[in-house]
Amino acid sequence: MKKVELVEAVAEAAGLTKADATRAIDATFAEITKALANGDKVPLVGFGTFSVSKRAAREGRNPKTGETVQIAARNAVSFKAGSALKDSVN
Repeated sequence: MKKVELVEAVAEAAGLTKADATRAIDATFAEITKALANGDKVPLVGFGTFSVSKRAAREGRNPKTGETVQIAARNAVSFKAGSALKDSVN
């Protein structure tokens, strides 16, 4: 599902205009992003939990040349699906 399709589905389900649905979806994504940038978890009951995990620096290998390269430490976003989401998919 693309964002345009999501906007159309939300607009229809909530009785909103497409413009209002777009603003609502964009605001939701912005707030989730802001919370993750602050290091917070974002639990959405019945859907899942977004969180930030730290990845340590490590050595990798360039597959083309075989040369060893250093991969810097970084933060990564992770998502753990909730039980209701898992049940609806299976």
